[in-house]
Amino acid sequence: ERQREREEATLLGLRDFKMKFAMVCASNMNRSMEAHNLLKSEGLDVESYGVGSQVKIPGPSAREPNIYQFGTPYKDIYDELKSKDEALYERNGLLKMLDRNLRVKTAPERWQENKTVFFDVVITFDDGVFDKLMDDVQKREQKLMKSFLVINMAVKDNHIEASKAAPLALQLCKKIEESEDWEDDIEEIVEEFSIETGRKPFYTICFY
Repeated sequence: ERQREREEATLLGLRDFKMKFAMVCASNMNRSMEAHNLLKSEGLDVESYGVGSQVKIPGPSAREPNIYQFGTPYKDIYDELKSKDEALYERNGLLKMLDRNLRVKTAPERWQENKTVFFDVVITFDDGVFDKLMDDVQKREQKLMKSFLVINMAVKDNHIEASKAAPLALQLCKKIEESEDWEDDIEEIVEEFSIETGRKPFYTICFY
């Protein structure tokens, strides 16, 4: 039965031979891109998104963030910040982060604007991001009845925590991809992951 579903999904173009993963944070800058970069380097089929209304990254002070529209190329943001205050943005790691990002893809993308790419597994990196993503999922019409998994791992939005979280996301995604039937195995996979890492992600099963 499961094999027949997979064959049908392949015919629908929903599933290639590998599972498709999405990494999601607020601005598609730090946590999601750290994970995207690592999963991509390991050969997984992965995309990344943000769920915010705009891309927000640190500025000269907490009250003065740098704000961009989704779709603004990472290279443009890099060049602008470098021209504004190269020393500051070198010191706080933003230029290094943006240089990494532009080597992965062109620009930050917004989850809510993607209507054409379907995923098997979506990982969010904090509760607020999970809530916004689920709000969007629930507003969409479920036409295909294709199941997908949304997992939330709470990760602070800084470079150090993002770099710790990316290998954990990779570890979890590999466990799921290795499963013959993730819907049957997900509880056991998450439990095993929690024992191994000390992290306790929560998850829900949704439908396209």
